[in-house]
Amino acid sequence: MVRLVFGLTIILTTMLSSFLTQTDIILKQSVITLNNGTTMNSLGSKSSVELIEQGMYPLSHSKDWSWPFWPAVPLYPYGRRRTLRKEIVFDTIWTFEQLQGILYTIVPIRMTVVKLAAGGLLVYAPVAPTTECVRLVNELVAKHGEVKYIILPTSSGLEHKVFVGPFSRRFPQAQVFVAPHQWSFPFNLPLSWLGFPKKRTQELPEDSSLAPFALEFDYAILDMNLGRGSFAEVAVFHKQTRTLLVTDSILSVPVDPPEILQLDPYPLLFHARDNALETSDDNEDNRRKGWQRISLFALYFRPSALELTPIGQMFRDALKAPQRTLKTYFGLFPFRWRETWKQAFDALQGQGRPFVAPILQILIFPQAPRQVLNWADTVANWDFQQIIPCHFDSLIFANPRQFRQAFAFLEKNPSVSNDFSSSKSQPLLEEDLRFIKELEASLVKRGIATPAKEKV
Repeated sequence: MVRLVFGLTIILTTMLSSFLTQTDIILKQSVITLNNGTTMNSLGSKSSVELIEQGMYPLSHSKDWSWPFWPAVPLYPYGRRRTLRKEIVFDTIWTFEQLQGILYTIVPIRMTVVKLAAGGLLVYAPVAPTTECVRLVNELVAKHGEVKYIILPTSSGLEHKVFVGPFSRRFPQAQVFVAPHQWSFPFNLPLSWLGFPKKRTQELPEDSSLAPFALEFDYAILDMNLGRGSFAEVAVFHKQTRTLLVTDSILSVPVDPPEILQLDPYPLLFHARDNALETSDDNEDNRRKGWQRISLFALYFRPSALELTPIGQMFRDALKAPQRTLKTYFGLFPFRWRETWKQAFDALQGQGRPFVAPILQILIFPQAPRQVLNWADTVANWDFQQIIPCHFDSLIFANPRQFRQAFAFLEKNPSVSNDFSSSKSQPLLEEDLRFIKELEASLVKRGIATPAKEKV
C-alpha cells in the first residue's frame, strides 16, 4: 500500500466502498477597487453565457464541449465539458469554469487568466482545453497578446494536472511552470511522459523574485513531504488588482448554485429530492436545495444529516420510481436527508467565510502544522482584498487577516484576533466531521496515514 501521499485517491475509493457496502450508489455582483482607486463593476461584466443569450456571442455546439481524454480522470461530466468565462476585474482578470464530480455530486473547477502589463496572458490552473475553452481564451489572446505563462499550482491535484499537457500544446509559445515535487499514481513518471512539453516545462523557483513574471506577481509555495509524494500548493498574488489566487487550500460556499451548474440543472434537481418516489420541479428553490445538499456531500462525504436507506427498501423504492433510466440510476436513491440538513449547510456556509476544506483540516495539514502556518503567514503579509480559488465560490472578498484565521484550527491558542464576526469564524460542526475523522483513524490503523502532529 502507498502512504498518505495517495490519501485523496484513497479517500475517494473509501467513500465509494463505504456506500457500496449497502449498495449505496451515491448516485457577484462585486466592486473591485484597484490600487489607484479606480472602481469597476467587475461581475457586472457579461459572462459568455449572458452574451449568448443576448445574441452577442456565437452559440456553442455540443461538439465544442467534447473532451475525448476524459477516461484519464473519469469524472462527471465525462466527455462533454462546457466552459463559462467571466470577467472578474475589468479587462484584467477572467475565470474559466467547468464542472467536475462524481455521481451528480458536482462542483466548479476553475482556471484564472490574468493580463500582463507588457502584453500577453498568465494562466493559473488550466482546465480542459475543449474547442469552446480554447476559443474563449483566443478571444483574449487576440486583444491582449499570447499566453506567455502557464502555472500548475499543485503537485497532488490530479484533476488540475491532467489538463496542463493538452492545454500547453494548444498554446505552444507559453512557458509552463509547475509546483515542486510532482508525482503520479500508480507509477511516478516523468512529466514529459504525462504530456507536458519537455523543453518548455520547468519547476517554479523557490524564490519568487527569480520568476520571469516577478514584477507583477508574488507567490508562496507550500510543499509538504508526505512520504512517497507531496502535497504542494502555490498561492499567487497579483499586485495591481490585489487579488490572491489559490487552488484547494481555501474556499467559500455560496448559498445559491454557481452559474456553471445551472447550465444543466439535472444534478441539482436530482439531489433536491427527498426520496426515490419524488420528482423535483425545476425552480429556483429546488436548484438551491440541490446545491446545498451537494455541498454537504462534496465536503463531508457523509454528513450527519444523511441517513442511509436499508438495502431492501432502496430496491422496493426503485421499482416504484417514476423514472428508471441510466440517467436516474434506475431509480436507486440510497439515502434520505434528515430535517437537520439545512442547519448543517448553514454551519458549513458560515455566511460565506473562507475556510479550509474538512479533508485538508483533518488528513493533510495536521501532518505539518508549523509548515502550513508559516506558509499562511507569508501569504497573509500580502495586501490582497479578494481571493479566487479553484473550486466553489469564484470570488471571495477577504483580507489577509480573514485568510489567516482560516488556519487557526492548527493552533492551540490562535494568535489571530477573533474580532471579525464570531458568526463568520464559526468552526465546522463536529458531528459533520465524524466520518472523515473515522476515515483518518482507519488510514492510520492500516499504516497508510500517520497520526496528526501536535498543534502549534
